Amino acid sequence: MDSSIIFVLLIAALAIIVLSVFFSFVPVMLWISALASGVRVGIFTLVAMRLRRVIPSRIVNPLIKAHKAGLPISVNQLESHYLAGGNVDRVVNALIAAQRAQIPLSFERAAAIDLAGRDVLQAVQMSVNPKVIETPMVSAVAKDGIEVKVRARVTVRADIDRLVGGAGEETVIARIGEGIVTSVGSSDTHKQVLENPDMISRTVLGKGLDAGTAFQILSIDIADVDIGKNIGAHLQTEQAEADKRIAQAKAEERRAMAVAQEQEMKARVVEMRARVVESESQVPLAMSEALREGKLGVMDYMNMRNIDADTQMRSSFGKMGQPDKNDKDSV
Repeated sequence: MDSSIIFVLLIAALAIIVLSVFFSFVPVMLWISALASGVRVGIFTLVAMRLRRVIPSRIVNPLIKAHKAGLPISVNQLESHYLAGGNVDRVVNALIAAQRAQIPLSFERAAAIDLAGRDVLQAVQMSVNPKVIETPMVSAVAKDGIEVKVRARVTVRADIDRLVGGAGEETVIARIGEGIVTSVGSSDTHKQVLENPDMISRTVLGKGLDAGTAFQILSIDIADVDIGKNIGAHLQTEQAEADKRIAQAKAEERRAMAVAQEQEMKARVVEMRARVVESESQVPLAMSEALREGKLGVMDYMNMRNIDADTQMRSSFGKMGQPDKNDKDSV
């Protein structure tokens, strides 16, 4: 092959490589699209975006939409929001939706809401089309002790001014549940709640539960009301059972004290009997001492023995008509 042809082919290949690198680094087609849409973005500005590690299409395409919608947004605003980690396309869509709905919303406000982690487009849509939040089943007890289960549907609208720093749906649901418990708990009977469920709605709306939240409560509708258990009777039963156990424990304590006292008395009786036996054992010694010293004569001793024998005989005569204890035990 001729060397001139090889040289031409090498030059062509090198040119193709250079052009492909150039067009991949310099978004010429994106610049042409912006120019055709009436958006003035310099080619060097797009190259600078590449150097700043910013994807030019993420900036230029939303800028074209904003220009077509008549929004005064600059490239620097979109690029700074992109570099801060925001969603440029969602912010521009939210601004367009707010403009169409005649909702006052500036770019700085929308960017702040987006950087705060909230969906600014959804917030604008909720401002136009309110959202219905259904609360879980809330159990409350009326004054008569009957449990009432209530489920409510809350219609809320996003408050754009309070989206940054405002509480979310969980706080609204918790406050609604608190209002339901308060309303049912202040009712004298559960029948009042069943007859007038709108009483709960009026009471909850009057508390201003949307204060400090990112929403504005439009209405509260009671979706379902059910009757639960008789909590008052159940609590009274448990209280009576607890009182019975306390009384049984006190009675057992008194019985144990009585048993202990009885055992103590038996021990004292045994002790007294031992003392009596000990004292009786001293009698023969005293008699023998009296005999030795002449204080007691032999006839006196014999008369005492006769009296003792006569006493035992009379005692045996008295027991003849009574049944024997051993016979009772054998029977």
